[in-house]
Amino acid sequence: MTAHIPAQIIDALTLAHPSWHPTLEKGLRELTLADPAYLPALAAGSYLPTQGRLFAAFRLPFDAVRYILVGEGPYPREASATGVCFMDGAVEALWSANGLSKQVNRATSLRNFMKMLLVADGWLSESDTGAAALQGVARRSSQDDSCIQGLPELQANLISHGFLLLNASLVFRADVAPVKDARAWRPFLKVVLESLAARERPATPTLVLWGKIAEQLASLDVTGRFPTVRSEHPYNLSFIANKTMQDLFGPMRLLRKPSSSRV
Repeated sequence: MTAHIPAQIIDALTLAHPSWHPTLEKGLRELTLADPAYLPALAAGSYLPTQGRLFAAFRLPFDAVRYILVGEGPYPREASATGVCFMDGAVEALWSANGLSKQVNRATSLRNFMKMLLVADGWLSESDTGAAALQGVARRSSQDDSCIQGLPELQANLISHGFLLLNASLVFRADVAPVKDARAWRPFLKVVLESLAARERPATPTLVLWGKIAEQLASLDVTGRFPTVRSEHPYNLSFIANKTMQDLFGPMRLLRKPSSSRV
């Protein structure tokens, strides 16, 4: 490490799996070479996620990564930003008596992702994902022991399938445009992608890009070494009917408990 990387940034590496540490340290060096002032300014100000969770997504061991999902940036609320792409820390229960829980409905990206999964699993029709239809789904889920009930279970299912849940920008700052922070983190993510592309086994992961900011990673030469799928960001309603996303996630049956998700 160099003196240009603040101690609180280095300390945040403790939440990452040790197998990632050499890659993340190199990524931070590359970020600092590209913009020496960025990390000191970040550390001197306020940003999300808090509680040292900057690299929380890297808890997944390096060799366990099968998919690299890249979103936009952390939720702009302290309780919600967890350092893991679109996993809203303010959400506990997924369902309420009337459909999706209030917390899920507030987290737009998560809400639309849930609806996409329900359409892919045949529980909802693309033409009707409204309140009345969701009420029926919630009733059915409460009576079906195979259905997951909380967000931690959904995150665990994604992790079990090998999803590295990243964002194009690892931080959210109220006074900085997300696209600007994403540009600063690009050298870091380039190192992450290069490291995964160079991995001999298991197979090269699939890169999943959500939205215009994540799509900018496609300009890096290294992204050409990955099987890649793209879609609009889940905060767009059109994401619910996206066939590419339905085909990717549907067979995983992420809303089912692991024992019942295997065909």
